Amino acid sequence: MRLYSLILFVFFAALTIQASAQRSHELFDEGWRFAFGHAALPEKDFSYSLRTVYSKSGGATGTAIDPAFNDSSWRKLDLPHDWAVELPFVQVDSKEVESHGYKAVGGLFPATSIGWYRKHFVLSPADSGRRFEIQFDGIFRDAQVWINGFYLGNNKSGYLGVNYDVTDFLFFHKENIITVRVDASQYEGWFYEGAGIYRHVWLNSFVNAHITTDGIFAHAEIAGERAALTVETTIATEGVQAAGDSPVEVVAYLTDRDGRKLATGKPVTTSLRSGNSRTFIQQINVKQPRIWTLEDPYLHRVVVELKKNGKLIDRQQLRFGFRSIELRTNGVYLNGKHLKILGTNNHQDHAGLGAALPDYLQYYRIQLLKEMGSNAFRTSHNAPTPELLDACDSLGMLVLDEQRLLNSGPEYLGQFERLVKRDRSRTSVFLWSIGNEEGFIQGNSTGRLIAGTLMRKLKQLDPTRTSTYAADMANVYPGVNEVIPIRSFNYRQFAVADYHRDHPQQPLLGTEMGSTVTTRGIWKKDTVRAYLPDQDITAPWWASRAEEWWQLAANADFWLGGFIWTGFDYRGEPTPYSWPNISSHFGVMDACGFPKNIYYYYQSWWRNKDVLHISPHWNEPVPVGEQTEVWVNSNADTVTLFLNGKNLGSKAMPRNSHLRWTVQYEPGKLEAVAVRHGREIRTVVETTGAAAAILLKPSKTTLTADGKDAVVVNVIALDSQGREVPDAGNMIRFALEGDAKIIGVGNGDPSSHEPDHCVPGAWQRSLFSGKCQVILQAGKTTGKVKLTAISPGLTTASVEF
Repeated sequence: MRLYSLILFVFFAALTIQASAQRSHELFDEGWRFAFGHAALPEKDFSYSLRTVYSKSGGATGTAIDPAFNDSSWRKLDLPHDWAVELPFVQVDSKEVESHGYKAVGGLFPATSIGWYRKHFVLSPADSGRRFEIQFDGIFRDAQVWINGFYLGNNKSGYLGVNYDVTDFLFFHKENIITVRVDASQYEGWFYEGAGIYRHVWLNSFVNAHITTDGIFAHAEIAGERAALTVETTIATEGVQAAGDSPVEVVAYLTDRDGRKLATGKPVTTSLRSGNSRTFIQQINVKQPRIWTLEDPYLHRVVVELKKNGKLIDRQQLRFGFRSIELRTNGVYLNGKHLKILGTNNHQDHAGLGAALPDYLQYYRIQLLKEMGSNAFRTSHNAPTPELLDACDSLGMLVLDEQRLLNSGPEYLGQFERLVKRDRSRTSVFLWSIGNEEGFIQGNSTGRLIAGTLMRKLKQLDPTRTSTYAADMANVYPGVNEVIPIRSFNYRQFAVADYHRDHPQQPLLGTEMGSTVTTRGIWKKDTVRAYLPDQDITAPWWASRAEEWWQLAANADFWLGGFIWTGFDYRGEPTPYSWPNISSHFGVMDACGFPKNIYYYYQSWWRNKDVLHISPHWNEPVPVGEQTEVWVNSNADTVTLFLNGKNLGSKAMPRNSHLRWTVQYEPGKLEAVAVRHGREIRTVVETTGAAAAILLKPSKTTLTADGKDAVVVNVIALDSQGREVPDAGNMIRFALEGDAKIIGVGNGDPSSHEPDHCVPGAWQRSLFSGKCQVILQAGKTTGKVKLTAISPGLTTASVEF
């Protein structure tokens, strides 16, 4: 691990000193303890529900809520943590269990559906006059939170975070204890959701007069070479002393990414009495801002400072990109330039990790989607983790940000408000979604009224954007579609033209398209192992093949574009099979991010680069002479196919389609020679020998010694001539040296029941279609980290960081 640790230490120490005088935002992931409770037996749930823990404030004696409770036998861990991914697979005749990937969590598994977390921490007596707030970015699900035995609240959402002011309950002369009881016995979705505190936790500290949680809303209008930046800041004063006789000044300014100040708004001075809040609007005129684009996602910094008697008392900074978005009936316009939405839907889990992803994995996954040619990401069907939006802001990916449920009751209206306030300054967010496939109400007056309430709330909170709703209905107008500005279709792609004919002024978007089901590297349907051919030939009755929907969308301006279901395979919702399948087949990439063949179809027509891809691989398990279909995905003008030097014919490439040849199989070399814009392109697939060696391909070569950084290492089987072996299934064992740890292994096999987590020193995973994956997380000390992959009969491989 090659790092400048001394420089980093000095830098972060300086930040800590500065933060202690103003605002601190401390990552609170380390040093937690965890134990399973029990959903049915109170005595195994640390006496929760046997004691009257809600009868008196701080009255939690004899339970895990009690600060005096001895948790020394509980498991030590750092967050994020998903306990569901650690559980075994179980074959149970239950649609809910099947949909969540056959993990032993939910109402049928009371012993593994309640999780308790506790964290001990101390505070400096010098900070006793400050305010403190605990921030949970995401807990699945139904979390009860206490501090020092005092109840803070209940967060029902498994996806939206929650903040609690804990100032009144803290000790500065002894340790403090946070306790969280997580109840994952009830699902929110019909797909794998994880369980536990699977996103970051933070401890925020600030003075009594401060900027509120999600209290800055920055937005801009661009005109020529100038931009009018509006910064709306909400401040509050809390505590026992009024601030009426001591005015505070609000200053907002813009910097470049290196911190150089570019423009400043007019300061505002105000006085607030304790318990009050107020929002201030400041204008900043910016000359020649660097525009955020998908190719150059440049982010400025919007800084808001709060001063009292000339002294800085609070400061917050947002990353902000200048860009304009218009959704017209003939397309999406980013900075005045027309683009088609080339999107993917995705759930939030990854192979080996479940839902508890290191921040780096968000960037890794978004980059894989961009390499395919995608320009948009739908957060189906829930509020995303903030780090996903960080990645989209930084790498240039538009986001359709989606509410979990179409509901305007207090709970879900409150969730919607928290979502919009949290994400409305995000550059990448171009559109909101108020819900998905609410079949009970989407076509009637109840759905219309709920949608109207949510749209009015959205206009109040974010007048700069509009919303859609993901509807699984055809040419139907009554209900939600009467009030939603952007009409979206989940499937029903053949109804889009008719709907446009009847409602020509309403922009149309495909929020779920495709849903072709494929298994990477598999060429014949296998009902025993529950595999599907790796080609664009199979889709459920309610869905479509890739070429069916994309040819419609690509050739019609009234389609704004669409989002594929899905970019990555995900746990749960196995289709069309059930057990032994434990994950979906929908992805254009598998759960590890390894491309399937359909990936190259989309890349051919979504990205302006040379694409030439042959499938299947040429280790076909068929007799010599058997007729085999060969597919070529390309954006070339013409393609010629050769088998062992024999010309099998040339064909012109139809736009938004692919080419096929029927070939008599014989081992050897299958070669495609294409011409694109007058240039020749070549690619080859060959029959290989048996696996003889291992190749390790890390996603990067350096790890930062911060205890959080991660790296993805792909493991590939090679034959004696160095060719990838696409049908290898060898078991790979891993050894690790240095200050790092393996946090997950996977291989993309939707029917694999191998554990994603292994005991230390015993990490292993079998190859599937020639590949598997291991994910490492950095420690906190510098020095070499070495990963070694071992398999009997294969040449060992190592990689160092």
